[in-house]
Formats: sequence, structure tokens, C-alpha cells
Amino acid sequence: MAIDALAVNVLRGDERGLANGLMFGGNYVGNAIGGSGVLLLTPLIGFKATFLFVAAAIALVTLLVPAPMRELPGPPRLAANGSRLRAVGKELGRFVRDTGKAFVGSRAAFIAIFLALLPMGGYALSLSLQSNLAVELGLDDRRIGLLGLGSTALSAGFCVLGGWLSDRLGRRRTLATFIVGTTLPTFAMAIAMHRFGWIMPISPQAAGRPIPPHELVTIFWVLTLSYAVFQGLMYGVGTAIYMDVTTPAVAATQFTAYMALCNVVYSYTSTWQGRAVERWGYPVTLTLDGAFGLVSVFLLPFMGRLGRGDPR
Repeated sequence: MAIDALAVNVLRGDERGLANGLMFGGNYVGNAIGGSGVLLLTPLIGFKATFLFVAAAIALVTLLVPAPMRELPGPPRLAANGSRLRAVGKELGRFVRDTGKAFVGSRAAFIAIFLALLPMGGYALSLSLQSNLAVELGLDDRRIGLLGLGSTALSAGFCVLGGWLSDRLGRRRTLATFIVGTTLPTFAMAIAMHRFGWIMPISPQAAGRPIPPHELVTIFWVLTLSYAVFQGLMYGVGTAIYMDVTTPAVAATQFTAYMALCNVVYSYTSTWQGRAVERWGYPVTLTLDGAFGLVSVFLLPFMGRLGRGDPR
């Protein structure tokens, strides 16, 4: 998270949306290369050779980005008087106090803790539920790879656009709009699953399993790609809003903590969705996912004016 700490210190409030959009848009591109790209390359070069491809891509990024960078020297540190161990203890104590104050020093920073613990919109069409449903609906590895590649490409492009819009129209307004947008394909998929009677999970190897309706497969493609648009719009803004409330002096720790809480959301969301699908089926799980994803919108009004300028 060192790059994020650097970004907090050098970016103005009206630049963070676009910067986060570019950063996480690049992250989407990396996921596309290492995920769907590898899946599509496997029939051409073999599974083992794809490991070399991924390693070469990582080495290329390392050589072209961090290696040539030269960090500016910081201010000179004063020599410690007395015991070095005591000086280290004082530094750590001061850092812990400053970090604690950063989380509770403003209402926006405190509310951001709870915001980070909630899903920003629907998640079902991007997690394991979507992958399992793709297999159930008869998509082979090639079509799953194409779907993943198309989704990540759309998310990458719209991630940049979403960040740019948030810098000009305000972080809370755009984020609320994009969060709601992710739930629309989620609710629509729930309605489609119910309409075609595809309620409970069915193993692709099950004897006498029904043939997935062509219309349902088409709807799945369209809604998954539509969801990717709104997820991209939301993602860059959703990370920028945490930079807006982060204190520069402890940026690496504070911003990392927010991102760690967001990762917890992915974990518990995947867990409850897996259990809900087995118990209640796809339509109910998708509906619950969309409804729960809207809760975060109600916290945004308490975050204060963010986006067009620096809130600090």
C-alpha cells in the first residue's frame, strides 16, 4: 500500500477519483491477462506454459515500473538522545496514537469504517456464484474465458470513467448512483432465473439434468456484461472515497485498514451466498445480494462533502 500512501500525499481531492480509476483499471487489465487471458491461451500453448507467461508479465511490470523509480529523500531524522530502544518505543507509541486519531478524528473517517464493512452494491455477478452459474448454463472454458475477458475489459474502461466523473460531480452522488446501478442487473438476473424455473443449483454431471434455455444463457451474458460496466464505474470511486478521509501522516496504515475491511466483505459475501444458494436457490440469493448491497448508500450522506476539493 506504499503507492496508495504516496497518492494520498500528492493528489488533490479533485484528482483522486481519476487516479484511483486508472490504478484499479490497470488492476482489472492485470486480472484479465492473468485470468481469462491464461484460460484462452491454454489450448494454444498448454497449461504449463501459461505459468511462464504470467511470470514474464510480472517481471515486465517489475522492470518497467518500480525498478526505474527514484524516491525523493525525506526530511533528515534527528539523532535519538539516550536509549535507542526507548526512542523506538516513543516513535511507535506516537504512531499508534496518530493512527487512532485518524480513524476517529472526523465523522467521515469514522463512518468509513462501517462503510468498508458493507458491500458496495450487488456482488453476486462477480463472485463464485457467477462462475458456478456459468458452468451450470453450459458455458465451456473458451466462452467462460471470453465472458471474463469482456467483463474485465468493460470494468477497466468504466473504472477510469467513474473516477473522472466523481472528481467533477462529487464522490457521494456518483458512488450512490453506481452502487444502485450494480443492483439492477442483479435483480434482473433473479427475475430471469425465476421466470425460466432455474431455481436450485444443478450439477452439470447430474443424470437427466434439463438443458439450459438459450434465452436464459443470452440474458446471463447480457446482464453479466452490464453488471461489469457498473462495477467498473463504482470501483474506482469506492476506493477514492477512502483516500478522501485518510490522514496523510498515517496514510499507508489507515488506507490499508480500509482495504482490509473491504476484503473481509468479499469473504463473508462469498460464504453466505454459497450457503444461501444451496438452501433457497438462485433467485432468492440474487435478490438478497442486491438488497443488502443498497445498505451502504444510506451511509454516504454522513460522509460529508467529498470529491470536488480536499475535505481536510
